[in-house]
Amino acid sequence: MNEDKLFEILAEPNRRKILDYLRARERSVGELVALLSLSQPGISKHLRILRQAELVTVRKDAQQHLYRLNAEPLQGIHDWFEPYRQYWTNKLDDLEKQLDEEEQ
Repeated sequence: MNEDKLFEILAEPNRRKILDYLRARERSVGELVALLSLSQPGISKHLRILRQAELVTVRKDAQQHLYRLNAEPLQGIHDWFEPYRQYWTNKLDDLEKQLDEEEQ
């Protein structure tokens, strides 16, 4: 999936929250409903979109569907941000130097 589509998917705050909760451990739909105070159909819709983007995987355990984060597709976004991280790192380094010079 291309970065533009991933950005579009991640622009929705509830999807980012779901991914944040799944970062810690796999969770059921019921757990996510309780954590996010969204309806079960709403959570299921977000999970379907995240699953189609391959950002989550699902496994069945008895009657439950357990969702787990798959961070691999986020690598493209990470790579896209790298030049901007460098830009800000350089700017902050310059600011630190400026402040050090003013102190002396």
